Amino acid sequence: MTVNKSTTVRNAALDAEEAAIGTAPLMRFYSGAKPANAAAAATGTLLVEMALPADWMAAATGGTKSMLGTWQDLTANASGNGGYWRIYDTAGTTCHYQGTLTITGGGGDITLNAPDGGSGAPAIVAGQAVSIATFVITAGNA
Repeated sequence: MTVNKSTTVRNAALDAEEAAIGTAPLMRFYSGAKPANAAAAATGTLLVEMALPADWMAAATGGTKSMLGTWQDLTANASGNGGYWRIYDTAGTTCHYQGTLTITGGGGDITLNAPDGGSGAPAIVAGQAVSIATFVITAGNA
């Protein structure tokens, strides 16, 4: 069975997700393959941790929700090839979203303008600045 949702319902669901995660969540980049789901423990090396703005996503429109403000870490935590990202609550204890991380053109859920560290994984160097230019979540079941 395929269920379709109105844009109004899709927008409400996306806005509720942001509210559930809370203000000023943390985004982290790790090396290696992403875990099976957001509830699984993080694996790999923590490469980047950035505190997102207090109001980190715009109000949903057209079944999508886009980032607000500047998403950056001025000094990466460690060197390595980025494999996946996660968004945690402000305390950094509960992961709510995760996805793949690749170089620009690599097809990941987030792409970085960074050198290819191998197999399309972005090479991250400790101490370098890392920023996200675009981030959009799209609700399914249109």
